Amino acid sequence: MIELTLRNPVESMMEHNIDFHASTGALGGGGLTHIFPGEETVLRWKATKAGCFTYHCAPGGAMIPYHVTHGMNGAVMVLPRDGLKDADGNPLPYDSIAYIGEQDYYLPMDEFGEYKTYEAAGDDYADSLDAMRTLTPTHCVFNGAVGALTGENALTAKVGETVLMIHNQANRDSRPHLIGGHGNYVWETSFSTPPLTGVETWFVRGGTAMAAMYTFEQPGVYAYVNHNLIEATLLGAAAHFVVEGEWDNELMEQVVAPRTFEA
Repeated sequence: MIELTLRNPVESMMEHNIDFHASTGALGGGGLTHIFPGEETVLRWKATKAGCFTYHCAPGGAMIPYHVTHGMNGAVMVLPRDGLKDADGNPLPYDSIAYIGEQDYYLPMDEFGEYKTYEAAGDDYADSLDAMRTLTPTHCVFNGAVGALTGENALTAKVGETVLMIHNQANRDSRPHLIGGHGNYVWETSFSTPPLTGVETWFVRGGTAMAAMYTFEQPGVYAYVNHNLIEATLLGAAAHFVVEGEWDNELMEQVVAPRTFEA
């Protein structure tokens, strides 16, 4: 059973709730957690399906996409009681979990192409609806901001370690790819179905969370990207895994270093 308390601060200007895709009944809990400023509520629900599931704010009407595209979403992972297994029923252990929350933002701009600023949350509502209607995000990022999982914030691992990557996208389709690695096991829908194996680029349906497992075999920096490469390189949908260990020439070897040549 899962029990949570949702509290809406008195100074808030908006109503809120939570729709748990992992739950059963009452709009995923949305109908029972709908609260106004200064209110709180407690919800208890039973996780009966095994998998990774999105949750998000969904107070009604245009406020649903407004809240979702302002970052009010996340994921719940419900593991099978006997753990993850391959298609033959063999256990699939892992050393760590990496959460990648992909978020599309639609930031209003003025007539000069500059981003607008607002004094209080909610003041941007009308402008944000206009920006959202274009269906063209200004940013597409992981874990809330450009660079949240790169540089000093990069994820880390060692050669031989297995990482379970949880990817959530509450609003749009995404196509994650681990550059230099693979999805050894990929659950695109639920843990109750056998995982895909040896996948190069996997699929995250808008409004879902999913899982991919990989055991790192070489050291170096691995880029984990939305393989809509426009969104990865121009809008920010990229993360890095920095992996330590010994290089294996049997897997990859630079035979000749870069050099000039005569035509």
